[in-house]
Amino acid sequence: MFIDGKCDGCRVRGLMYGSYYCNEANCHSWFHKDCAESPLEINHHPSHPEHPLLLTKMAPAEDGTPCDFCGQEILSTCYTCPTCKFKVDLICGTKPSPSVIEHPVCHDHTLVFLKKRVEEDKAPCEVCKESIDGPSYSCLECNNVYFHLDCVNLSKEVDHPCHSIHPLIKIMPSESLIDDDDDAQKSCSLCLVQPKNVLYHCSICNFTLCLGCTKRPPPRVVNDAKTHTHPLTLFPSKIKFTCKVAGHLGHKGANCGVCRKSVRQYYGAYSCSICPKYVVHSRCAANYSAWNGVELEGIPETSEDIVPFKVVGDNLIRHCMHEKHILLLLKDYYMVGDDYKRVRCEACVSPIGFGPVYSCQECRFFLHEKCAHLPMKKNLVFSPTPYMLEYQGKAVYCNLCRLFSGGFKYTNQERWAYSFVDVHCSSISEPFVHNGHLHPLYFVETKEKRPCDACRGFRDGYMLNCSACDFDLCFYCATLPIKLWHISDEHPLTLYYGRQKATRQNWCEVCEMELDPSKWFFTCFDCGVALHDKCVLGDFSRLTPNYSIHFRGKEYLVILNNLNSRPSCRSCHDRCKAPVILQVNDEHNGYICSNSCLYRVI
Repeated sequence: MFIDGKCDGCRVRGLMYGSYYCNEANCHSWFHKDCAESPLEINHHPSHPEHPLLLTKMAPAEDGTPCDFCGQEILSTCYTCPTCKFKVDLICGTKPSPSVIEHPVCHDHTLVFLKKRVEEDKAPCEVCKESIDGPSYSCLECNNVYFHLDCVNLSKEVDHPCHSIHPLIKIMPSESLIDDDDDAQKSCSLCLVQPKNVLYHCSICNFTLCLGCTKRPPPRVVNDAKTHTHPLTLFPSKIKFTCKVAGHLGHKGANCGVCRKSVRQYYGAYSCSICPKYVVHSRCAANYSAWNGVELEGIPETSEDIVPFKVVGDNLIRHCMHEKHILLLLKDYYMVGDDYKRVRCEACVSPIGFGPVYSCQECRFFLHEKCAHLPMKKNLVFSPTPYMLEYQGKAVYCNLCRLFSGGFKYTNQERWAYSFVDVHCSSISEPFVHNGHLHPLYFVETKEKRPCDACRGFRDGYMLNCSACDFDLCFYCATLPIKLWHISDEHPLTLYYGRQKATRQNWCEVCEMELDPSKWFFTCFDCGVALHDKCVLGDFSRLTPNYSIHFRGKEYLVILNNLNSRPSCRSCHDRCKAPVILQVNDEHNGYICSNSCLYRVI
């Protein structure tokens, strides 16, 4: 296989053909085939012939030690002499550069090898015009003339195995090719990257290579039993074809679980052994936004579910997030007490409301039964590595629903992942079936803002989408409760999914403003009252009252909006309508009614 990346052995960046990778989760180490197969011992090294050099893994404390041959920092693997403490990096050990090149193809004079130079003495390479961060070759007769080690053998004209019928001519800078001929191939014919400084080009065939693919061509023949039973030979000419492994054309078969396009039955794909209708294109499955890099061939399939509690008796459990006391299962919500509308689940921070709950008999700790079963480890679409369940005791901002959230949350430390996902957003899986839409919804990630069909707000990032109807649903609306209790009504409120044409005007019972009938809102089917979702829940509904949060250097106290009169927001100066608001703890005091106002606090 090949990857466009940096070898952890020789530190050379570019396309790596037939490379090796680490099969451990969260480890993203890649090695050239030659680097991974380096010998364990080297005898008679030209820079240290008196003793053998042994392949050694550097201790973390020794990272950054300079190579005694080239002066470049040694990051991990190197060759060392246990007798003399002599060290050389991997590439200097296996492929040491000659100290002198008497007749170089890139220059008219003799070149000598130089160790890594000091920062203020740097000059660009004469071939590629890029900076030199390591050892180089220099001309003693010319002033400030230097070459990269792998550029020194490149001439103005090269013969390349991928285009053997004509020589390739060096053109520099690459923009001159674009200016001279609008039809010229502007990107590399192998890696498809458009070179910035220098390229090699055949004007007869309109064939272009970047400097990296010129120096490190792909192998002519590949043997890969997983792909094909016979050797595969490089075909240097450009033709249109459908890849037999990654092909995704045609109309027959199921849809890919990643890109939603059709998976043709004649080409390669991955399928689930448990869910036979779930298939993924080979290319989509191997994408590192969906795959953690671990190859599971030959590894027995096991379940990763970790139960978050231990059963200690009939309807009794000891939960990992509340180990000091035992929790009792109460199958009817009224058994919690008269204040069941105000009691909140410690996991999702929603009012207990309906259904069975676990209750601590020694303190006010409650969990919905379904929240008590939240797994300790969960695979989410937002990262190829699992998320872990945590109860940190502090509020975090969930970038999916755009709300501050207390209670339990799932965390992931990968640099490309959402760091925190609250339990509401983490409960959504594909296909997502919602009563607000006829068809199932699927995750889609967009960089451009697009409107949610429930709230009409514009969002970017992850949304839920129905491609057949061009229907989009943001995570805030997707996680709205279907039914809840509210202090403004004695009956439960139900989420209503809006309509385009209103038969009559509706007014919100809380703020007394008119309701937009095309947006989702809450209603009581017994009384006929209607309420905005923000008036029922607000932006701080997932924070526990009497909870302190810190944001941009200020402390805020979460309080219920049950004062004798509705306070004015310190930021927008409107009356606070949401049931949960923030009280500012600074010299000016005051209250905050929403997220947008929180960002404007001075």
